[in-house]
Amino acid sequence: MYRGSAAVSELRLPPGFTPVRLREGGDAFAHAVARAASEGAGTLVHVGRFDLAEFALVLEPEEPLSRSRLAFYAGMAALADVLVANAQPETLISIAWPGALMVNLGLVGGGRLAWPEGIAETEVPPWLVFGGMLRTSVMGAREPGFRPGITGLTEEGFENAEADELIASFTRHFMTALDAWQERGFGAVAESYLERLPPESGLSRSIAENGDLLERRSGKVERRAFLPPLQAADWYDPAMKAPRA
Repeated sequence: MYRGSAAVSELRLPPGFTPVRLREGGDAFAHAVARAASEGAGTLVHVGRFDLAEFALVLEPEEPLSRSRLAFYAGMAALADVLVANAQPETLISIAWPGALMVNLGLVGGGRLAWPEGIAETEVPPWLVFGGMLRTSVMGAREPGFRPGITGLTEEGFENAEADELIASFTRHFMTALDAWQERGFGAVAESYLERLPPESGLSRSIAENGDLLERRSGKVERRAFLPPLQAADWYDPAMKAPRA
């Protein structure tokens, strides 16, 4: 579904990714959005920070905007898989719809999506940018529970909390998600994503063709619009350029 550019060896990335490293204080998401049209698909912008794994990936979709935005769910499923692969047994990994990532009910990061302004829902956008963040450690944390609702991977005992390794792992999981999408349809991606939402008794969920979340209970269907919370990205603190703290 997405065309990639030539491989580069940094970060031990799969073929099709070109890394662009920013110094600490850089903004991977903003940089990728600004350069997406010129740099092209597979450009992976990342920031050298010791407390945060921060990256943004340029994609080139081949479907209309309303449909290609579903790539956000592939990105979120891949981020969750990165956490699962490195977590201690019994660690609870969950997604607060649509884009916040939780570990043992504490916020560790999330995902965002950008596309060009002025593109109609029926047009194929020239690019998308998926941005992800994972908090590797909580600044100033002294003991578990010091800041309820906020956590980091180190605080949760993750075996690997190195930013470069987490980002490289994301690219592999993301490619796996895209392969599943191509071979079995978007339903395979949706299943992987939805299983990370907190379960509720008697509730079943699915994702509509435009990304809306459909929740069914007792024969009734509630439709939750995708775009407003996607654009709001409430998990992200723009002043700190990091997940909320």
